[in-house]
Amino acid sequence: MARNIGLNVKVPEKECNDVNCPFHGTLPVRGQVITGKVVSDRMQGSVVVSRDYLHYVKKYKRYEKRSSKLHAHNPSCIGAKLGDTVKIAECRPISKTKTFVVIEVTEE
Repeated sequence: MARNIGLNVKVPEKECNDVNCPFHGTLPVRGQVITGKVVSDRMQGSVVVSRDYLHYVKKYKRYEKRSSKLHAHNPSCIGAKLGDTVKIAECRPISKTKTFVVIEVTEE
């Protein structure tokens, strides 16, 4: 049985026994919730998510496009793949670079 993580997301149909799963494990989520696109799924149990945003340049009174990459844990019950649009939530540090976890695949 999946537990309520306090966010308005669909609970995955598949069950998993991952300790770092917010639905079936003990990982609490808090802080930011970011939407981005999976640009790499080659790591085992992890994905790289790219997010685009606009940055204001005061000198020219215009916006410029910027992007950043975030590493996120990918639980086996969610299984995000390359090219998917996903929602990731902030959590405690899982490793040196991973402080986010995938909570929902919004678009495949």
